[in-house]
Amino acid sequence: MKFRYPRSLLVLACALMALPLTAAPLRVLYFTKSSGFEHSVIKQDNGGASYSEKVLAKLGEREDIVFTTSKDGSKFSAEYLAQFDVLLFYTSGDLTSTGNDRYPGITTAGLSALFDYVANGGGFVGLHACSDTFHTMERGGGNNPRRLQRYRNNGAAADPFVRMLGGEFIRHGPQQVATATITDRKFPGFDGYGDELKVNEEWYTLKDFGPDLRVLLVMQTAGMQGGDYARPPYPLAWARPHGQGRVAYNAMGHREDVWDSAYFQSMLTGMLKWAGRRVDADLTPNLEKVTPQHATIQAPPVEVKQ
Repeated sequence: MKFRYPRSLLVLACALMALPLTAAPLRVLYFTKSSGFEHSVIKQDNGGASYSEKVLAKLGEREDIVFTTSKDGSKFSAEYLAQFDVLLFYTSGDLTSTGNDRYPGITTAGLSALFDYVANGGGFVGLHACSDTFHTMERGGGNNPRRLQRYRNNGAAADPFVRMLGGEFIRHGPQQVATATITDRKFPGFDGYGDELKVNEEWYTLKDFGPDLRVLLVMQTAGMQGGDYARPPYPLAWARPHGQGRVAYNAMGHREDVWDSAYFQSMLTGMLKWAGRRVDADLTPNLEKVTPQHATIQAPPVEVKQ
């Protein structure tokens, strides 16, 4: 004899099957080693959480993201990185050296593991000083302090980290209120703020942009103070594929009030979820369309030329 389930149970079962499975929390490694300059928002006083860590703790509770913070580069290995869906870097300098913050650097094997992690499908998001990391021709501490090499595009000869990230920091001028235009309001986290952001920030100048960038923010240089901005508009935030992985970068994030802002937290959350494959986005390259003179770099200041 066949057992017949009540119709109500069958309806309930079908309804439950139609519901999406609850996704596990997004696992993010927030890596803040500073072999170069250490920014105030990532500095840990007496072992306590940094300003940005406190912001991320609240953001994680709201957005179902679990953040693990580290400054220890010696932990990097294939097994260690496999614990995370996304790597979030707010770093500076040659991360294979101990550097200013005195934490261990990434080993040669660990650096290979980082590149493999992203190329094989991992997510990577860089903030602000991340583009001031692994500069082309600036390894080991014996570099020309004038850094004239930063004032040219290196293309395929750029450092592998620069090529993965999609751009490299040159310098910044005085903090000031300036305008960044949003070029893709459909990218996760970049909607709801109109076409532009007027913000008081430490604005980076950048170069060596990857040709496959999906530019998300453009620095509008007209009227900005300082010779560092005497150049045409250039990309300030972007997303790109890297092998099987997903890479995004936002040059903002120097100031504490920027970290507190709804727009920055929205952009950061969107980038993390996109990099962690919780959401998708159009990655059609638009570098030449939105910043046709991106390769024009400002002249070095006098103190660098000497």
